Amino acid sequence: MYEDKTLVCKDCGNEFIFTAGEQEFYAEKNFEHEPQRCKECRIARKRAARGAREMFTAVCASCGGEAKVPFQPKEDRPVYCSECFAKIKGE
Repeated sequence: MYEDKTLVCKDCGNEFIFTAGEQEFYAEKNFEHEPQRCKECRIARKRAARGAREMFTAVCASCGGEAKVPFQPKEDRPVYCSECFAKIKGE
C-alpha cells in the first residue's frame, strides 16, 4: 500500500527516504504531515532545544578509571565507565 518516498530536508537540503514503514506508522498515529527534516537534522534540532548536558566525573567502581556521567553521582551507588557498564549489561 505504501511505497518509499524521497523527500528533501528543509534544514540541510539533502534528500532522505520516507520509508513505507514510516508512512504506515505516521498513518497509525494519525499524523497529517510528512516529515520535513532528515533524521540527522531532527536529532540535531532536539539536542539544540534540550541544551547541553552537564557531565560529571566519577571513579568507575569496576576498573577505577574515569567515568563521565550525565547525573550527580551519589556515594552510596556504584558508577561505571562506558566500557564496564557495557560489560555488565552484556552479562
